[in-house]
Amino acid sequence: MNHIDAILNAHPNHARMDSIPGFAAAIAACLDCSIVCHSCADACVAENAIQTLQRCIRLNLDCATICGMTATMLTHAFDPDARVLHAQLRACLAACVACAEECARHAQTYEHCRICAEACHACERACQQVMERLPAMAMA
Repeated sequence: MNHIDAILNAHPNHARMDSIPGFAAAIAACLDCSIVCHSCADACVAENAIQTLQRCIRLNLDCATICGMTATMLTHAFDPDARVLHAQLRACLAACVACAEECARHAQTYEHCRICAEACHACERACQQVMERLPAMAMA
């Protein structure tokens, strides 16, 4: 068991989160994506072609911020509002899609962009899975 699973299981309202398959995985995917996007932005700054990577850097930083906030919000298990979580998950999905598309444009040249695009797609899938199951949590 990793620390994310352990802390979620230690929460008095963990039964609500347990009812959503992939909840802990979504938190982990968001955290992973946030770190990878920050690192990709840093790597882009270090490249000689920084001018051509400006949009990539901007999307990396935006995606990192949104993914980090999404992970934080998903850990708030006490009386969550499904509307707010849906909105945050939609923002995370949009950021991941935009960042993945931009990084994919540079993936042939820069390995860090290829890795970042993969992390964004993984986060997108994990958040989509939670978002699809979230209404059941709201009614519980």
